[in-house]
Order: sequence, then structure tokens, then C-alpha cells
Amino acid sequence: MVKNTKSESVLNKKKAEILHYKSITTKSTAMNNISIVPYESWHQPYFEKFNRQWIEAWFTMEPLDEWVLTNPEKAILKDGGSILMALYAGEVAGTVGLRKLGEEVYEFTKMAVDENFRRRGIAEALCYASFEKAAALGASKVILYSNTKNAGAIKLYEKIGFKHLPVENDVYARANVKMEINITKAGSAIRQTGCNKLESCS
Repeated sequence: MVKNTKSESVLNKKKAEILHYKSITTKSTAMNNISIVPYESWHQPYFEKFNRQWIEAWFTMEPLDEWVLTNPEKAILKDGGSILMALYAGEVAGTVGLRKLGEEVYEFTKMAVDENFRRRGIAEALCYASFEKAAALGASKVILYSNTKNAGAIKLYEKIGFKHLPVENDVYARANVKMEINITKAGSAIRQTGCNKLESCS
């Protein structure tokens, strides 16, 4: 019996298209469940919990960590920084901070997603929302510190436009990675992804 290779090829192509469509739909649905909102004082336990999860799992809490996590309003907001919270289907699921270092320079810091909400696009949504907020605050660039143990996060940072810089050793003992992004270029990435359609972070 001779197989109809042409029919099989068409069928396989359609199956691939269906799988691709399902993948896009799933991703789109997940993104539609995410909203980014400004930090309020009642968010502090979440801000602390989410960050303790990853810091204590991989590293050691440092004095600066303790200060920022227990006093985010004084450590970040008081000097002109910002904290954003991610909600997933209405539940608090993640956070990120922008700590002001200079007139046009902010540190992207304490980005964390609750372990029950990972792999849903929340980290990427927080990144783009933070760029939007940084631009509104007048930032020209945003820097971050990380560690090579956190390979997944570094891969994400590279994907969205952060560039590697030499690391100084006077900020975090665990930091062996430093990165920077130009906020003007980051704005282009926001427009391309549509992430600026997330809830207002003003």
C-alpha cells in the first residue's frame, strides 16, 4: 500500500499550526491575567516574603537585604524610588523595586515572583513595567546586580536588553554580575511587546 505523503505532510503542518496557536493562546491568556499596580503599605509582607524565598534558598541575607525588605518605604520610596506589585488573577504574585541612586540612575532591585506563580510571564511583565516607571521618574538608565547562580533571571535580563558591565564589590557580597539598560532603548522594547498595556503604574 502506497502512503499519501502529500496528505500526511498537510496533516502534520495543520497539527503544528494548532499546537503553535495553543501555545500563543496560553501565553496570551496568562499575560491577560497579570496586572501591575503601585506598592501600598499592606504589600510589605508580600514584598518581604517573595524576596526571602529566593535569597534564603540560594544565598545569605545581608544587612542591606534586611533593611530593604523590612523597611521598603524608607529604603526605596522615601528617596524617590518606586515599588511595583504584580497581581495574577487578582492575587499578589510578584514584586520589583527601583531604588534611586542618582538623578537619572535607578537600581532594578528585589524582583521576585512567588514560587506558586512562576513560569507565567510575571517576571517579564514586571521588568517592562519597571522600565515604564523608570522613564516616568526621569531615569536614563537602570542597573542591576545578580549572581550567576540565578541563570534563568540573567537569561531574561539579556533577552530584554540589559548589557553586562564590570562588577564592583562594595554593594552585595553575593553579586558577581552587574548589568545596565538604556531606558530609551527599553521603551522601544515595551512598545514592541505591548507590555505598556498593563495596568498603570503611575
